[in-house]
Amino acid sequence: MQKKKTDARDYPKYRKILWGIFGSIAGLVFLVFFLISIGAFGFMPTFEDLENPESFLASEIISSDQKIIGSYYIENRTNAEFSELSPYLVQALVATEDSRFYNHSGVDLRSIGRVLWKTILQGDRSGGGGSTITQQLAKNLFPRKDLGMVGLAFRKLKEWVIAVKLERNYAKDEIIAMYFNTVDFGNNAYGIKTAAATYFGKLPSELDIDQAAILVGMLKATTYYNPVRNPENAKKRRNVVLSQMHKSGYISQSQLEELSALPIDMSQFSRQTHEEGLATYFREYLRQWMVQWCQTHRKPNGENYNLYKDGLKIYTTINSRLQKHAEDAVREWIGGTLQKDFYKDVTGRNAPFSSDLTRKEVNQFMEQAMRNSDRYKAMKKAGASDKEIREAFQQKVRMKVFCWESGEKDTVMSPWDSLWYHKWFLHCGLMSVEPQTGYVRAYVGDIDYKYFKYDNVTQGRRQVGSTFKPFVYTLAMQEGEFLPCTQVPNVPVCIPLPDGTEWCPVNSSRARQGEMVSLRWALANSINYISAYLIKRFPPEAVINLARKMGITAPMEAVPSICLGTMDISVKEMTSAMATYANKGIHIEPLFVTRIEDKHGLVLENFTPKQEEAMNEQTAYLMLDLMRGVVDEGSAGRLRWKYGLTQAIAGKTGTTQNHSDAWFMGITPHLTTGVWVGGELRSIHFKSMRLGQGANAALPVWALYMKHVYEDPELAFPQEDDFEAPEGLDIDLKCQEQETREGSRPGYVPAQQETDLNDLM
Repeated sequence: MQKKKTDARDYPKYRKILWGIFGSIAGLVFLVFFLISIGAFGFMPTFEDLENPESFLASEIISSDQKIIGSYYIENRTNAEFSELSPYLVQALVATEDSRFYNHSGVDLRSIGRVLWKTILQGDRSGGGGSTITQQLAKNLFPRKDLGMVGLAFRKLKEWVIAVKLERNYAKDEIIAMYFNTVDFGNNAYGIKTAAATYFGKLPSELDIDQAAILVGMLKATTYYNPVRNPENAKKRRNVVLSQMHKSGYISQSQLEELSALPIDMSQFSRQTHEEGLATYFREYLRQWMVQWCQTHRKPNGENYNLYKDGLKIYTTINSRLQKHAEDAVREWIGGTLQKDFYKDVTGRNAPFSSDLTRKEVNQFMEQAMRNSDRYKAMKKAGASDKEIREAFQQKVRMKVFCWESGEKDTVMSPWDSLWYHKWFLHCGLMSVEPQTGYVRAYVGDIDYKYFKYDNVTQGRRQVGSTFKPFVYTLAMQEGEFLPCTQVPNVPVCIPLPDGTEWCPVNSSRARQGEMVSLRWALANSINYISAYLIKRFPPEAVINLARKMGITAPMEAVPSICLGTMDISVKEMTSAMATYANKGIHIEPLFVTRIEDKHGLVLENFTPKQEEAMNEQTAYLMLDLMRGVVDEGSAGRLRWKYGLTQAIAGKTGTTQNHSDAWFMGITPHLTTGVWVGGELRSIHFKSMRLGQGANAALPVWALYMKHVYEDPELAFPQEDDFEAPEGLDIDLKCQEQETREGSRPGYVPAQQETDLNDLM
């Protein structure tokens, strides 16, 4: 039976059917995309969402010299503008991920066709993916959830729609920048700005071709191609990126060969953590301050600002170069010299505790240390008994402990022994203030934040000893009865106390005892008799009132011994007070933050310091002259003969009972810096006064810091500047002490032999 031939008149009917099928499919596709676009199949970002995509932005801490010194975050992410990107980054990304990026509108149909034909139908996985950079951005901005095959297909279609919307709302360069800002590069580095700093210690604009290729190569798999964990994999992937750049015409054949042969260099890698990096103690102090600030400041939508999500920019007064010099000085002196001296000087079965303590007293200190430890608190919270905890503290385990040589070391010891081990380390606090502005330029809370989180600048208050004496002398000269060259008797002084007893301090040296001496000589040699003589004439309440005007808020008891510094005061307060002298008697409250901006650069608040006149300009200058005597001819003389500092310097050393606390306050025309050094507990100290005194333990930190500062060409600190004398000052400041044999002053100790003994209470 013959088949019936198709009549030509039937073709229009078939064409109508085919067009109908095609139209139905097209209509269905249009309907699907329309329903997707209006959110019928689940969330679809609105125009506002695309304008303000939600992502957790780190709040940046910015130094006064415009360096990012840290951040607060849930995701360590900081956005970069396209202008901040190295061109090599853009070239590497386009060449590797989307070579037709500048020729499509979000969805590349040619790439999709290639994937369908080559990857799916032919099973050739080398054909690559079909997602454009814009589609990948859509996925990053609005992440996928765990979905089945059907849900995943709809999700892919959604990304197409979002990609098209992104292309309509943003320029190509903006899409590139947004993409780099949304990528996770591993090691807690979100976004290109953080990644560049983490892996190479650079800004995105400073990355070279090799580094850009490494970072772009990581996008395929951040762990497998991580240059720190898997350098060989990273090198192979980098070379693939470089090859793609060559194919796209961005680099030549010779560049490809040269760059492909380079090793992976991770020497600048540094994890961006809260426990490492510059100014760690300052960053923690600022974090606590900022948390309080956020609780009292609201966003336009009525919600409180979130320090960890809202991308605030916190402009601080810290200078990154001064901060580094300060940290280097602490490391150089304490880690390089003083700690070694301590190991040699402190011996005995109680070491590092004082030999005066009984074994029971030592055990009480250690027991408290155990109870304060994170391990103890965690075990207690988990329900462990005291017996179980004590047994656990005696069992040896693998752990890391602090050491000066490498920062930390792996070892095996019991938790109890590790507590004892860490008691050996000397601690330090340093703060540096610009007197004329109150700006805090450097802040070192201790030797290592990871292992010693107690902040000796603001948290800690320690006995100040003779560094407090200038306040007593200030009051004497403020009242007009005394001048630097006024002669006073260097004889014992006793002051009656309310309980019927007497307070009679002693000198630890017989230098010029029984003679008339000038105030300048007395302060330079820290003579206790003279401090007692002055406190007998000017009541302790008056000294306290002056100290309050100079910024000291610590509790102070109105007793005669206040003249010898028996109270506990913080490094912050002492430095702030001393800066008053260099600012002509005007006290300025230390300022840490100048302004705070939101993520768009809108200023949320500006900050200015509080000021108060504490003394007149003449008194301030006269006190500077007295404290210059401490440097030129007294207990701080080693600044001249040992460290070679020739600049205008006023200062005061301080050493407390049993040399448990060593202090040095140093003042220059443009920078006032306070340094404290001591053990964690007052029962941990040098046996030797020679090593434990302020002139030996604390002063060298200041000296090394200032040497670094004056030698830094980028800081260009003026070396010839002097303290400005008040107009019309007509006071003799060249005190002529009584001469003795060989032309020297009676009892005067040459600077090369100063001992700082009179800094003792």
